[in-house]
Amino acid sequence: MTSRSEHAAPAGTAEQLEDLRADLAQARFTTGHLGELLGAVASAALHRDQPLPALRALERSDDPAASLVRLLVLGLVEPEAHLEAALPRTGASGLVDLGIARSAAPTASASSAPSLRAICDLRPYGDERHDWWLASDLSETVLGHALPTDHVLGIGGASTTLASWTPRPRVARALDLGTGCGVQALHLSGHVDRIVATDLSSRALGYARFNAGLNGVDLDLRQGSLLEPVSGETFDLVVSNPPFVITPRRPDVPLFDYRDGGAAGDTIVAGLVRDLASVLAPGGIAQLLGNWELGSGEEWSDRVGGWLDGTGLDAWVIQRETQDTAEYAETWARDGGHRPGTAEFDDLYAAWLDDFAARGIDRIGFGIITLQRPVTDREPFLALKDWATPVAHPSGPAVLAGLAARTWLAEHTDDELLETPWSVPDDVTEERIGRPGDPDPMVIQLRQGAGLRRTVRLDTIAAGLVGASDGDLTARQILSGIAVLTDQPVADLTAGVLPLLRELVADGFLR
Repeated sequence: MTSRSEHAAPAGTAEQLEDLRADLAQARFTTGHLGELLGAVASAALHRDQPLPALRALERSDDPAASLVRLLVLGLVEPEAHLEAALPRTGASGLVDLGIARSAAPTASASSAPSLRAICDLRPYGDERHDWWLASDLSETVLGHALPTDHVLGIGGASTTLASWTPRPRVARALDLGTGCGVQALHLSGHVDRIVATDLSSRALGYARFNAGLNGVDLDLRQGSLLEPVSGETFDLVVSNPPFVITPRRPDVPLFDYRDGGAAGDTIVAGLVRDLASVLAPGGIAQLLGNWELGSGEEWSDRVGGWLDGTGLDAWVIQRETQDTAEYAETWARDGGHRPGTAEFDDLYAAWLDDFAARGIDRIGFGIITLQRPVTDREPFLALKDWATPVAHPSGPAVLAGLAARTWLAEHTDDELLETPWSVPDDVTEERIGRPGDPDPMVIQLRQGAGLRRTVRLDTIAAGLVGASDGDLTARQILSGIAVLTDQPVADLTAGVLPLLRELVADGFLR
């Protein structure tokens, strides 16, 4: 066995990675099989970084996948004999050669049989159509202490959120900006011909290279800051989980590579939004996550809308959450492995609070930013929405449909909108709420069962328009009929309903 430095990312030849891939598949080291092994309770606990239920579930299991979970996910010492059986092509020596594990020193509580201990995390990961394996640095739970600042993060809440919200048209070229260990690049491999993945961290690129090789994915990996490595190039799709965390610029506050971009406040995200036009091909889409700072009385739509002025890009931004400064400070002081109740945590917490107070910040918004470069010479559209309620997963299809609808609206006049026959998708239902015995409802609303699951309130005119939209009659024909029935001027009725009609089309209540 050749022991690799524990600080280096795992690496191997194409043949070694092919053997490991075959072994992992044969051992059924997949998300589906692990769900069966662990059960729902232990699986959910493990996602919350609570390993005890999983330890109990696997305690006496001799399933090959159980050995791999104990070693590679839970960070336990595992006998080499078990690993030889689970990974016959790779074997224990292969895990060491690849930089995935090292020999474990015998302990008083363990068997004296030769054993291994993982030096990186390796676990199955997938979506609705794919099974992959993803290597990253060991978690704080396994390490037993705070993370080092060059930690390479694995599967986290932000990465799964971005993966879910990303639209997935078939395109020729895509950019994964700030790839980390390569999660988004794996998703892109299912619908993109050529993928460029960048990161400032050489360790992150090492993990991305290993994960690409292990999963048989071809990546063009480049090191550099933000858009510098792709200057002068254009892409059909850009995805980014950028280092958006707002961090105090103080020497005693650790700056983690995976979450801090080296700039104060929300400067990283603001600059990226302004600069993405330079790398988007006509019709190209960018999907990214972001935070934005808000001062007292400041509207988030004004702040984010200001970033977009002059970019020439269509923008659809959804604010999913807001936190006060204390909530935000608690989240990110704890994120690196610092525990509440310790002096170190309290110092970090205070640093965040001091930083926000000095700059007059009292809230932080988090959301999904979707940008598009128009194909035609027109005014870009700007849609800034608050939407914190649950959405369908994946949400990418709804994003793609919403972009198409908003693009159509931007390219067509009100007359063309009215001359179009619209229909109601199958997932849209109407609710009428009223007091028992009353002839008319107090509230009429439409509700989406799929996509972004929005709810929109209607007046009786709009309800009549939607109810008659069967794909045959145009909106103008329906409104003309309603005008006759209600004895109202059709021009007044049409002017009143037009803004809502545009909203219903944009958000997928009519198609």
